[in-house]
Amino acid sequence: MAKRLLLFLILLLLLSSPKFCEADEFIFHGFKSSGSRISLNAVAEIEHNGILKLTNDTPRLVGHAFYESPIKFKNSTDAKALSFSTAFVFAIVPEYEKLGGHGFAFTVSKSKELSRALPNQYLGLMNPSNLGNISNHVFAVEFDTVKDFEFGDINDNHIGIDINSLVSNASVSASKEGINLKSGMRIQAWIDYDSTRQELNVTLSLSSSKPSVPILSYPLDLTPIFMEYMYVGFSASTGLLASSHFISGWSFTMYGQAKSLDLSLLPSIPGAKNNQVALILGTSLSAAAFMVLAIGLSLYILKKIKNRDVIESWELDIGPHRFSYKELKKATRGFRDKELLGFGGFGRVYKGTLPGSSNQVAVKQINHESKHGLRAFVSEIASIGRLRHRNLVLLQGWCRRGGDLLLVYDFMPNGSLDKYIFGESKIILTWEQRFKIIKGVASGLVYLHEEWEQTVIHRDIKAGNVLLDSEMNGRLGDFGFAKLYEHGANPTTTKVVGTLGYLAPELTKTGKPTTSSDVYAFGVLLLEVVCGRRPIEAKAMPEELFLVDWVWDKWKQGSILEVVDSRLQGKYDETEAVVVIKLGLLCSNNAQAKRPSMRQAMRYLEGEMALPQVLAAPSEFDGKKVDDNGRRSSPGFEDSVHSYPSYEKGSTWWSVEGDVDLEAGSPLSSSCRVE
Repeated sequence: MAKRLLLFLILLLLLSSPKFCEADEFIFHGFKSSGSRISLNAVAEIEHNGILKLTNDTPRLVGHAFYESPIKFKNSTDAKALSFSTAFVFAIVPEYEKLGGHGFAFTVSKSKELSRALPNQYLGLMNPSNLGNISNHVFAVEFDTVKDFEFGDINDNHIGIDINSLVSNASVSASKEGINLKSGMRIQAWIDYDSTRQELNVTLSLSSSKPSVPILSYPLDLTPIFMEYMYVGFSASTGLLASSHFISGWSFTMYGQAKSLDLSLLPSIPGAKNNQVALILGTSLSAAAFMVLAIGLSLYILKKIKNRDVIESWELDIGPHRFSYKELKKATRGFRDKELLGFGGFGRVYKGTLPGSSNQVAVKQINHESKHGLRAFVSEIASIGRLRHRNLVLLQGWCRRGGDLLLVYDFMPNGSLDKYIFGESKIILTWEQRFKIIKGVASGLVYLHEEWEQTVIHRDIKAGNVLLDSEMNGRLGDFGFAKLYEHGANPTTTKVVGTLGYLAPELTKTGKPTTSSDVYAFGVLLLEVVCGRRPIEAKAMPEELFLVDWVWDKWKQGSILEVVDSRLQGKYDETEAVVVIKLGLLCSNNAQAKRPSMRQAMRYLEGEMALPQVLAAPSEFDGKKVDDNGRRSSPGFEDSVHSYPSYEKGSTWWSVEGDVDLEAGSPLSSSCRVE
């Protein structure tokens, strides 16, 4: 009898243990007495009245608040995700009325740290490098107040269901229920997952009562996403435009329906920040009696006005990737010379570390005099900034201050490809590394030409614009010359831009950049990588002056492997080398119609399709006559130039602007531009 009583008391003790209950069900009417049960990270804090404040109205912040202990989200027997339900009351108070920045998300994650997550459109959940990775194990329901073009947001007032990515699997406008997320009003949300029906429902209300019909219902099996134990909580972020994100109450259960929250029992939401204009004006007037103080104050205000970021209405329409000048100045330590990666005709490039994170970036500082030109350029940047591919240098954002435009790119720690293949580095790339880089650039160009929503023509493909990340993967960068067209559209005539040695012959005649002119430059790049030589070697023998013609001559002589970079010391795959050389000659064909598309080129490199067994004879190669030396000649081309248009200094149709070689990490590479 005593043993039974003892067992009963032990069981009763276990059932009444706070940890046992808290691991599966909890409710907070405010967080003042939550103690250590809520784990706060970054700028999140609990205010004196008990309200949880995820972020304040400071730009580019992240705030995390998670329940302290992991919760069991999977059944131990069949490893199937369990049902859960939660309800919480939130409010979003923007710094500027009607302008949100950025939003928050209810989050179930394998970790409560999320240390590498970024602010802005990433909501403190992810970053560009892990976006979409199945290893994230992140489920989130976002309450987003900025329309982000990169992630395909439907508007700036929506709820979205996110699985390992910020591209929502499903989303709906909060306006469907007549709710404005950034109104500053208290809004109650219910999120219910039914593992049996494999369905997720999201419900919204401005009251304490739960509506019978959800605002968003989505079929979903969370089993592949959830691990056995996960953390549950909230993540929020701000951008250049900021909002304070508040949670005033929260209930959660792994059993049945979470309890709805009575709004009258919850702490109140602080009001929106007062407009500072009247305050500044009043202060200025009251200081008029103190002339010296007034003058000093005026000078200070003028200085602030001069240095502040002025946001015009048209800039709000091009996307949320806008950094403040103050942030970038701090990131680059005042744009000091020690952080300078390189400079050239476009401006300077600095290495930087974004405040509040360890993320390194390359900041490209461009000077534009014309406001109209600047606006057109920024509009184009908004489109280029939406490109997302593992073999492209990603544009993270931009900043405008007066006539200055600053572009923020991924930092590439191993610098540009040209310094490795032209003998400027002690590190010699192996053949395996070179072949991987070639295929990476090809994959990026297939994306630009065919797979993105518009056709993107790069117009300046060369070794100096291929940057290498920490794993020596090739990424194509510097989209300063890029042009965008609708698929199937006829490109318009424009200025001839690019780099001498990479320009397709037809460009000087038609002025129309096409995907084929990109293919021509890619062909020259292939030969550069194999041979370890520049496209034009000014100090070389006459017959070796132009890379394409020199390689072609070697091909005719049957000694093609003699062109392979001698620094490889014979350690390379001969079959792959021949494929790359042959493809390089095919892509750099003077006859535009005979060049392959980038998709065909990619298939050749992957071995999915065989290259032509014999390259065309010189007379067929470009339709020109062949002299006694086997060289091509035609009106308008110098005999010694072969593949390249004739030119001489002082001619009116071209001008050369030389850029200085850059060090590691810069998106701006050395070039001679023709325009």
